[in-house]
Amino acid sequence: MDKIVFFELEKWEEEYIRKVFPTNNNFIYRSDNLTENNIAEVSDTNILSTFIYSTLNQQLLSKLPKLRFIATRSTGFDHIDISYCKKNNVTVSNVPTYGIETIAEHTFALILAFSRKIIPSIEQTKRGDFSLDRLRGFELAGKTLGIIGFGHIGKRVVQLAKTFQMKIIVHTQHPDENIAQQWGIQFIDLTTLLQTSDIVSIHAPLTSTTKHLLNKTNILNMKKGAFLINTARGAIVETEAIVLALEKGILSGVGLDVLEEECIMKEERELLTKEFLQTCDLKTQLLNHVLLTKENVFITPHNAFNSHEALKQILDVTIENIKGFLDGKPQNIV
Repeated sequence: MDKIVFFELEKWEEEYIRKVFPTNNNFIYRSDNLTENNIAEVSDTNILSTFIYSTLNQQLLSKLPKLRFIATRSTGFDHIDISYCKKNNVTVSNVPTYGIETIAEHTFALILAFSRKIIPSIEQTKRGDFSLDRLRGFELAGKTLGIIGFGHIGKRVVQLAKTFQMKIIVHTQHPDENIAQQWGIQFIDLTTLLQTSDIVSIHAPLTSTTKHLLNKTNILNMKKGAFLINTARGAIVETEAIVLALEKGILSGVGLDVLEEECIMKEERELLTKEFLQTCDLKTQLLNHVLLTKENVFITPHNAFNSHEALKQILDVTIENIKGFLDGKPQNIV
């Protein structure tokens, strides 16, 4: 029977996985990272599952002669020597996506916070003021939502926006006219999207071409009174551009779950680990941020991904990856 070893598990994750796999000597659950110091204890491992803080390089993997499968509990896999794995017939699977629903819903939480004046309504009521002064909002129906990026999350935001009867325009590097016709949306260039949208929501990955995609120059093209939402990556929008657009009255409000100055992370799941918290002080970064005190800027602490369902999805996909390999039908291979 294959020996399966899990590293970097939190207690709740171990309890969750134990409900699926039998409790015996062939299944080992550990909270520490796999390193040179402990690899001898699991040298006969056939199947290995880790997060990103176990650096699975050639030096380490060569000490696992019976290893046949790695199930990383992450989307990224640059902590694994894929070249070595291919040469030594070690299959590697990842978790391609997670948190699609969670992040899309958080996007609309920020949008609705502006459209229905949620935060000022609560704060005003807590002060004992039950008047409706300065609390008049606006309907989403009929408004134009401009979406930048059309991956899994961008597509889900489109679906949610349609339930609010919004007009939807999309800017993406990979437009699909068949989808445009089926979904009743329009793919357009970035300048036109900025000029036309009542609300702009960002769902693109951070790459060399998307860094400062919105900047001090093109943000001035945005429709006066528009709202900007970013639940993707902070550096896609230049912070100075946001400040400039707010000062000139171009933007009525900005909802941010990410900041340009955030510590570099490979994926959101890192935010819940001790390793990341030891190297990144999010509290200090937030407290020092220029946008934090502005009343028309709502900032959440990179929390869009953080739901029970999204975190369980990581484990569910990992479990299915392992089961698939055991059944001779590996999936999500990288």
